[in-house]
Amino acid sequence: MKWFLLMLIICNAVPLQGLTKIVSARPQVVNIGSVFTFNSLIGKVIKVAMDAAVEDVNASPSILNTTTLRIIMHDTKYNGFMSIMEPLQFMESETVAIIGPQRSTTARVVAHVATELKIPILSFSATDPTMSPLQFPFFIRTSQNDLFQMAAIADIVQFYGWREVVAIYGDDDYGRNGVAALGDRLSEKRCRISYKAALPPAPTRENITDLLIKVALSESRIIVVHASFIWGLELFNVARNLGMMSTGYVWIATNWLSTIIDTDSPLPLDTINNIQGVITLRLHTPNSIMKQNFVQRWHNLTHVGLSTYALYAYDTVWLLAQAIDDFFKKGGNVSFSKNPIISELGGGNLHLDALKVFDGGKIFLESILQVDRIGLTGRMKFTSDRNLVNPAFDVLNVIGTGYTTIGYWFNHSGLSVMPADEMENTSFSGQKLHSVVWPGHSIKIPRGWVFSNNGRHLRIGVPNRYRFEEVVSVKSNGMITGFCVDVFIAAINLLPYAVPFELVAFGNGHDNPSNSELVRLITTGVYDAGVGDITIITERTKMADFTQPYVESGLVVVAPVRKLGSSAMAFLRPFTPQMWLIAAASFLIVGAVIWCLEHKHNDEFRGPPRRQVITTFWFSFSTLFFSHRETTTSNLGRIVLIIWLFVVLIINSSYTASLTSILTVHQLSSPIKGIETLQTNHDPIGYPQGSFVRDYLIHELNIHVSRLVPLRSPEEYDKALRDGPGKGGVAAVVDERAYIELFLSNRCEFGIVGQEFTKNGWGFAFPRNSPLAVDVSAAILQLSENGDMQRIRDKWLLRKACSLQGAEIEVDRLELKSFWGLFVVCGVACVLALAVYTVLMIRQFGQQCPEEAEGSIRRRSSPSARIHSFLSFVKEKEEDAKARSSRERQLEDISANGSSRCN
Repeated sequence: MKWFLLMLIICNAVPLQGLTKIVSARPQVVNIGSVFTFNSLIGKVIKVAMDAAVEDVNASPSILNTTTLRIIMHDTKYNGFMSIMEPLQFMESETVAIIGPQRSTTARVVAHVATELKIPILSFSATDPTMSPLQFPFFIRTSQNDLFQMAAIADIVQFYGWREVVAIYGDDDYGRNGVAALGDRLSEKRCRISYKAALPPAPTRENITDLLIKVALSESRIIVVHASFIWGLELFNVARNLGMMSTGYVWIATNWLSTIIDTDSPLPLDTINNIQGVITLRLHTPNSIMKQNFVQRWHNLTHVGLSTYALYAYDTVWLLAQAIDDFFKKGGNVSFSKNPIISELGGGNLHLDALKVFDGGKIFLESILQVDRIGLTGRMKFTSDRNLVNPAFDVLNVIGTGYTTIGYWFNHSGLSVMPADEMENTSFSGQKLHSVVWPGHSIKIPRGWVFSNNGRHLRIGVPNRYRFEEVVSVKSNGMITGFCVDVFIAAINLLPYAVPFELVAFGNGHDNPSNSELVRLITTGVYDAGVGDITIITERTKMADFTQPYVESGLVVVAPVRKLGSSAMAFLRPFTPQMWLIAAASFLIVGAVIWCLEHKHNDEFRGPPRRQVITTFWFSFSTLFFSHRETTTSNLGRIVLIIWLFVVLIINSSYTASLTSILTVHQLSSPIKGIETLQTNHDPIGYPQGSFVRDYLIHELNIHVSRLVPLRSPEEYDKALRDGPGKGGVAAVVDERAYIELFLSNRCEFGIVGQEFTKNGWGFAFPRNSPLAVDVSAAILQLSENGDMQRIRDKWLLRKACSLQGAEIEVDRLELKSFWGLFVVCGVACVLALAVYTVLMIRQFGQQCPEEAEGSIRRRSSPSARIHSFLSFVKEKEEDAKARSSRERQLEDISANGSSRCN
C-alpha cells in the first residue's frame, strides 16, 4: 500500500512539473545594459530618468507580468575607448539590448559588433544622420535624427532671407556629418555654407580664438554652431571677447545649447551674458498630463534640471519593456550561442570567444520596431526608415536669464508660431516666427553679411568703350563717367550701409572689350563686380549673378532710309498690284453674276447687248460708291449684292485709312524691311565690336560669319551705312536699341526697320551668391519708383531729335492676304447663287416647255437643240415665256379636239 501511494504521487507530480515549466517560460529577470558618462551633462539626467522608468515598469501589472526588468549601467568616464569596451562586456553576458553609447562616434563602432551578435543598440543621443539602418540594422535611434534639426535651421535661414552661413563644428563623425546634412538642406533653399570652420574634437581656447578670427574676416554674419557640450560655451565666451556677439551677428546653435540651459539652469551670469540673442533649437515634446506629472515628480528625484534627454531616456526604457513583453508573447526565448566566426579566433587574452549571439535577436528587433505607444515625448513609433514619427523642434531665443519660445518647426509644415495641437484647430497661416532679440540687443533683423574685413575696396570693372561715351566713358585723367556709372553710384548711395569701392577700367580704350570676358574675370576674382552696358544673356548668367535690369534694350536693325514724296500716282500706293488686279476682277465677276440673276425678270438688265454690257459695268463699279441706280428684284441677287457691298465697305475703309496715312505722315522707305530681309539676302551686316551680337547672329540666326563686319564707333556706323554694300560698307547694322537711339538722334538719313527681335536688359554683374546683388536690385527698383532713374536717363541719353524723328518707315502696302477671306466668302456666295438659279431655271423649263425638255420626236430632239431651247428660255423674259407657253397649250387643245371630231 505504501509503495502504491508513492507511485501515485510520482505519477501525479509529472504533469504538474511540465505545467510549471510552461508557466515559467519567461525568465525572472531580463538584463539591459547601458553605457554613458555619469557625470556628463546628459548622464546626470538619464541615470535618474532610467531608474525612474525601471521602477515604474516593474511596478506596472500590465507589462512583463512576473519578469523583472533590470538595467545595468556602466560609467565610461568621458573615455572613448571605454565607450567601446563597456558594451562588449555586456555582450559577454545575457543582455538582450544595450542603451547607448552616448556619442555618435563610438555608437558607430559598437553598432558594427551589435549587428554581428544580433543585439539591438538603442540610443537617444547618437543623432548622426549618416547612421543608416541599411548599414547598421541593429542600431535604433530613439530620438530625432539630426537631419531634421538641420532642415529646421535651413528653414530659419530662408525665412529671414539670408543666403550664406558659416558652420562651426567639431571635426569628428558627428560634426562633419551634421554639417553635411545642413549643407544639403540649405542647397534645397538655394542657400549655402560659405565657410566650414572645423575645430578639433577637444579644442583649446587658442584653437577657438584662431578659428573665430578667421570667421570674423569672412563676409557672412550668420553662424551655425554644431558643437559639443564640452566646448560650446567656451566658444561663445571667446566670441564675446572678440566682439562677435554684437549687432549684425546671428548665432544659431543646435540643441546642445538648449540642453545646457535646461539642465544647469540658472546659468552663471557671465555665461548667460555670453549667449544673449542666440537662437537655439530644442526637441519638441508636446504637453500632456503624463508629462506634467513627471515634471512634478522630477523635482523630488534630483536637483538637476529636466532636459529632453531625460524624457527620451524614460520613454526608451518603456519602449524596451513593451518590446520585451511582445517578444515573450511571440514565444521568444532569451538564449545565447557562440558565433562560429569568433570562435575560430580562439580565446586569447582578449577572450573574444566569450562574445555571444542573441538567438532571438531578429524577433526582438521586430518587436522593438513595431512598438506604437504614447510616452512623455509624444508618440513613439518608427517610420520605414527607422526615424520617429512627427519630428519637431522648439525655436528658442536666449534673452535675459533664460529664453523665450519664438516658434516651432514641424517636418510636415515648417515654421509656425503655434504648436501642432493648436494648428489643427485654427486656420492661421501668417507669421512664421515671433520677433527676436538679436545679439547686441537689436530687434532689427540683421542683414546677415558684411564686406570682408581686410581693408580692401571692391574692384568694380567698367568696360572702356571706344563708342557712345554717354553710356560709359573713361576720361584721359582716369575719371569714369556715364549713364551706367551714375545709376550704380545712385543705387549704392541708397543702401543702408557703406560700400567702399573703386572703379577700374577694363580695356585699352581703342578696341571695345568683351563684356563676357569681364563677367568671366569676376568669377576668377580679378574684379568684385562689373558695371556698364552689360547685357543679361544666358551665357553670362551661368557665370555670375545679375541685378534687376535698369535698361530694357533689345536688338534692332538700322538701315539707310529715304523720304517718300507725294506723286501723281500716290493714290495707287495703298494696294499692291495683285490686290488691285483681284479687286478689279471681283467687280466684273460680281456684276456678271448679278446680271445673270436679274436678266430674266428685271427690265433694267434687259435690252440690246451693248446696253446690257454697259449696264453691267456701270452697276459693278458704282457699288464702290454705293451709288448704283439699278435695283435687284430677285432674292438671290439681293443676297449676293449684300455680301458684295460688305466686301466693298471693308476695302473702301482700308484704302481710305492707308491713303490718309500716306498723304499726311512722312514716309520713309528702305529696301531692308527687318531682320528677315537680312536673313534671306547676302549683303554684309555691321555689328558692334566686342558685343554678344556677333555670336547671336551666327548661332541663333545662322548668318555666315563672312557677312559680318565689326564696327567700333558711331562714326564707323555712319560711314559703313553711307557706303553701302557696293562700296565696301554694309546694308544694315544690328545693335541694341539704346545705342541705336543715340546714333539716330542726329542722323535722319537712317532709321530702325522692322521690329525689335530680342528682349534683353542691362544689369550689374556680381559673383555667384553675392548678397550685394540682391540689395542693389532693390535699390534699382527704388530709383525707378522715385523718378531718379528717369532723371539720370534724361541727363545722359536724351538728345535733340532730328527733323524726321516723327517719320515712319514706309507702311506696308495692303496685300491680298489681308482680304482673301472676304473674296472667298463673296465668291462662294456667287457660285451658290448661280447653282440655285440654274436648278430653278431647269425646273421652270421642264414645266413650261415639256416638249423641248423631253426631246419629243415631233420637235428637234438633238442635245444641241435642247440646249439651244433652254438658253432661249433663259434669255426670254419671264412674262413672254409664260404667255408663249399658254398659247401653245391652247393650240394643242384645239388640235386635239379637232382630231376627235373627225374620228
